[in-house]
Amino acid sequence: MTTTQQTAADLSKDIARVFALQQAHQWDVKASTAEQRKAKLAKLKAAVEAHADEIVAAVLEDTRKPEGEIRVTEVLNIVGNIQLNIDSLDDWMKPTEVTPSKNPNDRALIAYEARGVCLVLGPWNFPLGLTLGPVAAAVAAGNCCMVKLTDLCPATARIAGVILREVFDENEVALFEGDVSVATALLELPFNHIFFTGSPRVGKIVMAAAAKHLASVTLELGGKSPVIIDDGADIDKIAADLAGAKQFNGGQACICPDYVFVKEDQKDRLVEGFKANVAKNLYGEDGKIKKDSIAQIVNEANFNRVKAMVDDAVAQGATVAVGGELDATDLTIHPTMLTDVTPQMKILQDEIFAPVLPVMTYDTLDQAIGYIEAREKPLALYVYSPDEAHVQKVLDRTSSGGVTVNGVFSHYLENRLPFGGVNGSGMGSYHGYFGFKAFSHERAIYVHQ
Repeated sequence: MTTTQQTAADLSKDIARVFALQQAHQWDVKASTAEQRKAKLAKLKAAVEAHADEIVAAVLEDTRKPEGEIRVTEVLNIVGNIQLNIDSLDDWMKPTEVTPSKNPNDRALIAYEARGVCLVLGPWNFPLGLTLGPVAAAVAAGNCCMVKLTDLCPATARIAGVILREVFDENEVALFEGDVSVATALLELPFNHIFFTGSPRVGKIVMAAAAKHLASVTLELGGKSPVIIDDGADIDKIAADLAGAKQFNGGQACICPDYVFVKEDQKDRLVEGFKANVAKNLYGEDGKIKKDSIAQIVNEANFNRVKAMVDDAVAQGATVAVGGELDATDLTIHPTMLTDVTPQMKILQDEIFAPVLPVMTYDTLDQAIGYIEAREKPLALYVYSPDEAHVQKVLDRTSSGGVTVNGVFSHYLENRLPFGGVNGSGMGSYHGYFGFKAFSHERAIYVHQ
């Protein structure tokens, strides 16, 4: 284990030492049985449950998230994910039998074998959930694993280190704390697989580092996830969905709706509905926002980035239809809806990652589809429509990591579906069985009889 007090030379030596231990031990871990792996996962689950209050306190210290959100995303989701791995691992590990096409009397199968020594790099928006989820998948698949949480969440990294040290020897799973230099040092090593969750900008750095060693990668990135509101859709429900989505983690979720297409004659009702839901969810009788009910922006740099986008939009003619208060004293951004936005504004060019939602009007479905087609493929796409033919047209003419129809987030929450991006929004997928596959190599085996 490392601390931020170590010198760069000592840190590099320690990372190399642990990597060598894991390289030597990987074959024993690869050969482990389903029962052995399930026992490790059960121990990890128990440790997360035992440290639940400390996890909540650490994430709260790092992010000022509402405690209820932390309990769900950083404790219950992790525990549920680990349990799914435990319950399913026997089936997942079974080789897939294939009947040979040329000689049916022979035997052919696909075996799922561990990739080897893996690196998991976690994000700041859900610092423990989006780190221990991949770690659990790596363990289920029989890998060794080195782990680094973001330096923006040092308290969470410390409790993650406590948990992992209780469960694993460092020759199997080891966590390293510290700043960007630690991640840089880790990326110099010839890992077999790298799992990264974060921004497309850093994802390119990770992929370039992996290319030096021909390591496989899973990149969970982001992008500008659109919402299309079709004629006849339930505007009241949509307004509530969008207000809740933008309140959740202060809009700092990779699948958060990033901009909305709505017909001109539905716009005012959407704005009013969004405003009413925000008021009901977040404001007290005194008219003041309940800051313990919405996460702050993670740091000053990100707050200033979002403020610059809002200021740019307003300067170019956007209207602040809801909210618009940005409190720099504690990095709180009130849920905000902008109308009269245009494509040249920065708010429609860069991922927002905050509780700010720009709204554009459109005339025809083809117009909205054409806008999405002309841009990077998003991580999520949301379409509200009572017309199945219109929904199918959107699916046929666009590409995204995942889609939820007539709702938000559901394709992420269903753990029997793969979750991941495409091109600019990511590479590879995970969750449930797909997480096991992400950390496994499908090995072809042919046996002559």
